[in-house]
Amino acid sequence: MADEITYADFERVDIRVGTIVEATPFPEARKPAFKLLIDFGAEIGLKKSSAQITVHYTPESLIGRQVLGVVNFPPRQIGPVRSEVLTLGFEDEAGAIVLAAPDKPVPNGKKLM
Repeated sequence: MADEITYADFERVDIRVGTIVEATPFPEARKPAFKLLIDFGAEIGLKKSSAQITVHYTPESLIGRQVLGVVNFPPRQIGPVRSEVLTLGFEDEAGAIVLAAPDKPVPNGKKLM
């Protein structure tokens, strides 16, 4: 477990729901990954992300899927891609990533409470 934080610390992390509108292979990445374009609604808009989720997902299976992402991290250059959002997930028993997502549809851009 990580060090204890305050509720104010948690509030500083802006986790929003978005819908993947584009997913393509990312062959330039050091580890297998996809390039994602995620719609976070009118306030935030479309954001790019790189995600190492190739074990459980295909680009086709990702289109239309809602995911959670941290939208207030600074952009990070990953090879030729400027990742603007940290797409969230969990490691399974083998270490492959399973996406974190709401279990019911939520309007794009809604903040995790």
